[in-house]
Amino acid sequence: MLQRAFLALGSNLGNRLANIEIAIDKLEPQVHLTDVSSVYETEPWGVLDQPRYLNCVVSSRTVLQPLELLSKLKSIENEMGRQPAVRYGPRVIDLDILLYDDLVMTSEELTIPHPRMLDRGFVLIPLAEIAGGIKHPLDGRTFKSLAVLIGREGINLYDPDKEVLSHV
Repeated sequence: MLQRAFLALGSNLGNRLANIEIAIDKLEPQVHLTDVSSVYETEPWGVLDQPRYLNCVVSSRTVLQPLELLSKLKSIENEMGRQPAVRYGPRVIDLDILLYDDLVMTSEELTIPHPRMLDRGFVLIPLAEIAGGIKHPLDGRTFKSLAVLIGREGINLYDPDKEVLSHV
């Protein structure tokens, strides 16, 4: 049975936009994209002395169960050269599960919904763009209202040459 999952993608090393495109390509066929947000250029979060990030959120349908999906995302990160480093430090690619249908789960490996998403405008702004009417499974507010509350400071639409993701 297909499940809906929202994933966050981010990159701040190398060709950031190409890194996001490559990661999206590697999701298929187990993870089929149904929508892709705009790409946003954002200030780093956590460790501030690093390059700016490109971030987006995708909506998908998948046959993978949550831990299988997490394994798929970690495999993509590894294939693309992500190295263990400082927490919240620079990275070629970062892939996170934000939501998996209305599932609420906490395990040693994975927490859904993503436990820090409500603190991160670089997640809420693109998520609200493609899923504004959906409610956070624990908080109960829509992602549109949560995005308005967090604001857009340091989060800008990435558009140097009108580049767009070629998916969906």
